Amino acid sequence: MIDVDGAQLGILSAKEALEIAFKKDLDLVKIAPQATPPVCRIMDYGKFCFEKSKREKEAKKNQKVIDIKEVRMSSTIDTHDFNTKVNQAVKFLKGGDKLKVSVRFRKRTVAHPQFGEELLTKFKDAVAEVGVVDKPSKMEGRSLVMFVSPKNSK
Repeated sequence: MIDVDGAQLGILSAKEALEIAFKKDLDLVKIAPQATPPVCRIMDYGKFCFEKSKREKEAKKNQKVIDIKEVRMSSTIDTHDFNTKVNQAVKFLKGGDKLKVSVRFRKRTVAHPQFGEELLTKFKDAVAEVGVVDKPSKMEGRSLVMFVSPKNSK
């Protein structure tokens, strides 16, 4: 049995422990029911639950959620469109998000995956100062996919 201020009261019967908790207008909570004898504590359980939820909310607030943003291109993309996609990717990476770059092949362009490889190499070089390639390019169905994560800025 543990008191409100953390002092040990020794081994008591359940009835005695409940009486002490009732006199102090607090709750009797089993902390370690599997121990022999079970360990109980006198506390305000409502206040304990409130403080616990408050700590969890604070911890959740400090977490950084990393999203995976996607940039899609065609294997026949033009220079200006490519630069626009690179600028968008740089913005995502500076924001701390991971990036999925995919090159879609349509109709007969599937026969020439080397164009997509060249495009992804060019893309990788363009975002090299803000991003690092996580997974190299790989064919998934009719698209070539590469993952880029932001560089750690220290």
